[in-house]
Amino acid sequence: MEYVYASLLLHHAGQEITEEKVKAILQAAGIQVDEVRVKAVVAALKEVNIEEAIKSAAVPAVGVAAAPAPAAAPQEAQEEKKKEEEKKEEESEEAIAEGLAALF
Repeated sequence: MEYVYASLLLHHAGQEITEEKVKAILQAAGIQVDEVRVKAVVAALKEVNIEEAIKSAAVPAVGVAAAPAPAAAPQEAQEEKKKEEEKKEEESEEAIAEGLAALF
């Protein structure tokens, strides 16, 4: 979790999320850095729109009882879902292109 926090801190500061920067933040916090985890997080975040992810994780208003959060899906499952959505978009675009081609 601390790897994600370090990445969010960099994002909030307007900095590029790189392995070196994430590692530096973790070391500054006194956390023993796992190089493999740093590489995995940075690579996974390259394909994520962090602003959209933050918006979709909206916090409920104060005083409103929040429903229990579902268990977090593994990163692989999230990436798989994203790939499926992109594939559907591509298929939709191809279908539209084919429909337009039939007009001529």
